This record gives sequence, structure tokens and C-alpha cells, in this order.
Amino acid sequence: MAKQVIMPQLGESVVEGTLTKWLKAPGDSIQEYEPLLEINTDKVDSEIPSPASGVLLEILVPEGKTVHAGELLAWIGDPGEVTRQPEDQPVMERAGEATAAVATPGNHQGHNLGFISPVVSKIAQEHAIDLFQVKGTGQGRRITKKDILAFIETREAKGAEVEIKAPVQIPPSPPEPIPGAIAPAIPAPAPGTEDEVLPLTTLRRAIAEHMVSSERTSPHVTTVVEADLSRVVAHREANKPAFARDGVNLTFTAYFVAAAVKALKADPLVNSSWGENGILVHRAINIGIATSLGRDGLIVPVIKNADALSLLGLARAINDLAARARLRQLQPDEVKGGSFTITNHGISGSLFATPIINQPQCAILGVGVIQKRVIVASDSLGGDTIAIRPMVYLSLTFDHRILDGASADEFLAKVVESLQNWDS
Repeated sequence: MAKQVIMPQLGESVVEGTLTKWLKAPGDSIQEYEPLLEINTDKVDSEIPSPASGVLLEILVPEGKTVHAGELLAWIGDPGEVTRQPEDQPVMERAGEATAAVATPGNHQGHNLGFISPVVSKIAQEHAIDLFQVKGTGQGRRITKKDILAFIETREAKGAEVEIKAPVQIPPSPPEPIPGAIAPAIPAPAPGTEDEVLPLTTLRRAIAEHMVSSERTSPHVTTVVEADLSRVVAHREANKPAFARDGVNLTFTAYFVAAAVKALKADPLVNSSWGENGILVHRAINIGIATSLGRDGLIVPVIKNADALSLLGLARAINDLAARARLRQLQPDEVKGGSFTITNHGISGSLFATPIINQPQCAILGVGVIQKRVIVASDSLGGDTIAIRPMVYLSLTFDHRILDGASADEFLAKVVESLQNWDS
């Protein structure tokens, strides 16, 4: 009897993903637990094993489509076995959440909207919107809240144009050609110099959508300070051999995470998110570490409960997450649940930057390159001296709905204080 291939729930909070690749074609033999397809969730690719041995009889979901936990993806069985047709198959609902039904004025039998979130459904009902007229820009062309709000704004603007029409602008006619004149020749591009279109990967498309959404969601403000890392550098040089004996590479990132954790404990408002009913202050301190995947993009694995870890524990977690991120071995839950993010853009030589907030978090800390600079320092007698110190610029981009300039600067000052007065 043919077996169903069902989209699993890949993590506690992961209920959907994009089917990026089928590893087998219809007619191919497959063994139980052999990788069958790849699913991308929040920029993490996961291989889904086959639930049974046999032949891949039929693929029901094409590559590039967003699927939900519990959705039927394919059939596996014996060669030549007949599967049930889609109209005979039971309706598969998302785990713990059914697709919201939306009454629409038109007759659209035979068409499928896909998953409609409760928020989109509520807005559609309140404004009497036929969702089949709304163009979805989410993964798998899903209709997002942004899409339906844009549709309402466009519809209202068109309604206003009926009452107040702008004067029609008639473009000037092109000049009459001069008899006998020869039109200038348009040179053809030389072979090999034509523009190239790079197809968007699932990861790059997800990054673009997340970044644009963040800028539209919250007012971004950035403040910049600098810190003297003399004590941090000395401590790292003295302790690197001991950490290496434990199999851990002691990076500067571990110090920045530790300093941020200390500042977040002292100022919990920075460890929060904006909500329509109020500001949600998170009890857990989960630090996201922006990790470059080269030309493929960026991913942010999360150190859960970072406040419970020592410097050694933080360094070990950073080593592990960064290594598995570059090997594409992260689990979906490992890039979710962050409450604050750190991006060390100084690795590539950048002095300072204005990073974009990792929604729905309140702020993101940017760390520039560590370099020796000449500064004016105070000596023990209170006088000024010229000194050379390892300095770093730290930037905090924050949600101005939650934090003001003074509170953001106060948080950064705590980070600087922790770094400049570092002790074992």
C-alpha cells in the first residue's frame, strides 16, 4: 500500500518551510530514512528522510513552494501502484492550527489561496476584500499582512482618484524625421560584455525580505562609541592556551557577547520586542551571532540562555554554531528565539556600521575592527598623556519606539565599561 510523505514539523516553533529541492525523481527507488528532499526554514536547509522504502510514485508539491507541517508532499509505494487523486485525499491541516477560511464575494471554485494567517483573514473580513485579488509576496506567493495593507491603500487611493482627477499630461510628439537623414546606429554590445542576471537563491530572497521588512517595521537609529580593549587583549593572550587545551578557540566575539549579556541584565528593556499591546521584555537572554556564509549570505544562529554561560561556555558555543552554520548543519530551532543580536563586521576590516535590526528584536550591536590607535589617556596623577591602545568602535542600532537616545547610550556605556574594566 502506498505511503504518504508528510511535511514534518522541524522544530518547536517551525511550522512551515520552502521546498527547495527534490533529491529523487518519480520512478526512482529509495530506501527508508534515505534523504528524499530539502526544506529551507529561516535560511536553514534540512534534509527530510523517506518514511518508507519503495519507489517515488508521485510528487505533489513542486520545488520553490512554501509548505506547512502536516501537508502531503508525495507518495511512495511499489512500482506501478496507483495513488489516490488529490481530490480524494484528506485535507491536511497545519499542526495545531487550521487554515483560516475567508468569505469572498467572487466565485473562485477550483482555485487555491494557500495558507492565510488569522491576521490577514481578519483584515480581509473587516474590509470586505476578495483575497483572490491580492498579490502575495511572501514565500510561495503567500499573502502577508503587508500585502493586504498595501492593497487597501491602493484601493483607497483609486477611490479618491474617481472624485479628484489630475489633469492629463500629454507628452510632446516626437520630432518629425528629416527626409533623407540617416538614423544613428546603436552599437551592439561586444560578445561576452552583456549584463548577467544572477538567479535569486532561497537564502538571498529570505535575507532581502527580512531586511526590507525590518526597515519598514521600526524606526532605526544608530549611536556609536569606542572602547579601549587593552585589558581584553591581555586577558585573551594569557588564556588562549588554556582554552585551546579544552578544544576551544577563544575569539574576541566571546568577550563582546559576555559584555552584552552583562549590560542586558542591567538594562532589560534592551532585551525586548515591540508589541501592539505593550513592550514585551524577554526573561531569557538569547544572543544571536551574525555569521557570514560568504557570497551565499548571512545567517544568525542563537546562543540560548547566554547569561548562564561562562566565557569558556560562550566561546565553545560560538565555535560550534559558527562551524555548523558554514557547513549548513544548523537545525531550524537554532536560528530562532533570539532576543538580541551581535554582528562583528570588523572581521572584514570595517571600522563601524549601521546594521539593520533583526526583527522583532529591539536592537543590534555592531562591532568594528580592532586596531591600535593613538589616544589621549589620563595618567595616575590626573594628567594627559599620548598612548597607543587597541581600540574598537561599537555601534548600537535600536528601535526608537522602545529606546530613546539617552537609554541606548546608557546601555552602550555599560558594554564599554565591562570591556575596559575586564578582569578574570
